[in-house]
Amino acid sequence: MSVSRTGILPCCALLSLSAILPAPLWAADAANAFNPAIGLILNGTLGHFSREPDDYAIAGLPLGGESDPGSQGFALGESELNISANIDPDWFGAITVALGDETEVENAYVQTSPADGLTFRGGRFFSGIGYLNEQHAHTWDFADTALAYRALLGTQYKDDGVQLRWLAPTELYTEVGAEWFNGSAYPAGGSASKGQGAWSVFVHSGGDIGISSSWRAGLSYLNANADARESGDEENPDLFSGSSKVAIADFVWKWSPGGNAYNRSVKVQGEYLLSKNDGDFTPAGGSELPYSATPKGWYLQTVYQFAHGWRAGVRHDQLDAGQNDATFAGSGLDAQNHTPQRNSLMLDYSNSEFSRLRLQYNRDESQPQIDHQWLLQYTMSLGAHGAHRF
Repeated sequence: MSVSRTGILPCCALLSLSAILPAPLWAADAANAFNPAIGLILNGTLGHFSREPDDYAIAGLPLGGESDPGSQGFALGESELNISANIDPDWFGAITVALGDETEVENAYVQTSPADGLTFRGGRFFSGIGYLNEQHAHTWDFADTALAYRALLGTQYKDDGVQLRWLAPTELYTEVGAEWFNGSAYPAGGSASKGQGAWSVFVHSGGDIGISSSWRAGLSYLNANADARESGDEENPDLFSGSSKVAIADFVWKWSPGGNAYNRSVKVQGEYLLSKNDGDFTPAGGSELPYSATPKGWYLQTVYQFAHGWRAGVRHDQLDAGQNDATFAGSGLDAQNHTPQRNSLMLDYSNSEFSRLRLQYNRDESQPQIDHQWLLQYTMSLGAHGAHRF
């Protein structure tokens, strides 16, 4: 089953597509099994923001990880160098290096071949929680991630650890997974609990509806412990020590006429994230304060492919800081009696599955002052390019 030029899988691929799991090429013949697949993703943007991106914040919510909205003017985005190969009949390995102003190992892991539906992975990787979290940025349907992911997961949760997944032998696609992490990445931090500070569980299920539609839904839970977790200004950060728990419900529905997404398709996607934070918050230059809040957020987006290679999309995001305590006035937790939200419009064109040009507009109300954001983006793929997830 191939991926369409727009990166959307044919609707009815769900039950038959083992690539819903990461897709090492177990069937490669012996002569090629040790030849690595090498690919490069090039990404760049031209951005215009009515407010200074360096001053970006979300009212009432601390920001950690890579949570900035982008760069003003021309910018070489984060490019990705991907190398993967079968190690032997039982093991597969992959590494993704993010190339930008700084070089960072984004993913580096080994994974077993499936055995009775079980797959083990160890190393550094994106957690399997939610829907967006495990997807690399170049596969997103918008130039940026959802506000709820930005605020509650630091854009994406990746960490060093282990993962066990089980694909049930049922007609209805059902996958269960559990993970144990170091706890160094947001919303964890400081490698709490002796470097074993976070764990997660998730379940995903899906199937076909006739020959033209398919769906996937999931529930996930992340338990993260933080020890002096930093947020806000890098040079003078706020600190949080305590626990952060995040529950996620996700749903995706895809349609294309007769299961053929070559010319027309629709994708509807949404997630709801609910977090519970308990601990001590120390604002930059201030004293330690008790902090307990239940922030939450959601997004809903629709992408319509109206002609071969052409797609248009609309998205709405909304957040709730879960507290409006005057004690935090002037800090990163100052909610300012404001409900952060954003509306986005997107138009993109893919000349092939290896190239995409995108224009996007965001009316961002993360703060009381509106930020009008325009993004012109290119994404190009060179070399090996694996199948995308459902």
